[in-house]
Amino acid sequence: MITLRIAFVLVLFFTCSFTCSRGVCGEYNQTLSIGDAAPQWEDLPGVDGRQHSFSDWKEQQLLVVVFTCNSCPYAVDAEDRLIALQKDCSNKGVALVAINVNKIEEDSLLAMKERAAEKGFNFPYLFDETQQIAKSYGAMATPECFLIDLSRKVRYMGAIDDSPDGKNVSKKYLELAIDAVLKGNSPEVAETVPIGCRVRYERERRKRSRSASSEN
Repeated sequence: MITLRIAFVLVLFFTCSFTCSRGVCGEYNQTLSIGDAAPQWEDLPGVDGRQHSFSDWKEQQLLVVVFTCNSCPYAVDAEDRLIALQKDCSNKGVALVAINVNKIEEDSLLAMKERAAEKGFNFPYLFDETQQIAKSYGAMATPECFLIDLSRKVRYMGAIDDSPDGKNVSKKYLELAIDAVLKGNSPEVAETVPIGCRVRYERERRKRSRSASSEN
């Protein structure tokens, strides 16, 4: 398992490093750069039975968007840290929202409701069946975090900290970024490699045109 996790990190690092060009996207993110406007969404169903939109948090100083799921061991390892983060930051005008886009039985909305109840999630857990939100953020892994400021610009993106399983944490990247932005500063580290399972994007199959089919 350790060997597989190391291999994943290396593949992810080199893929992002050679695909991205600075000024067009982040150092690791192939879609967004630090300072970009955060992509918005409308009416995503949550485990609380309500529909949630990006604008629901317009009064919050900071918004943390985390792409996560039930089926990834990295995401499961992150649950307690996310619960603790929301508890610690709720009185600072910081809100956390988790979004799942995986379309497998283990990550269904029903399974999400069961997991949220079991763990006592203190943050909204939303399901995006279209997967468009994760694509618009350039999310690659679960968990993957995006810190958004009051002007709704992305200020940090990447991993929660420097420990995939939450053990022996030496750098709490997300918390440090939150503290910096609340003080009016830029995070010392604004982007990190997101370590986790690959987001399970559905494959988009090309449909051959009728004319092409008739030629064969």
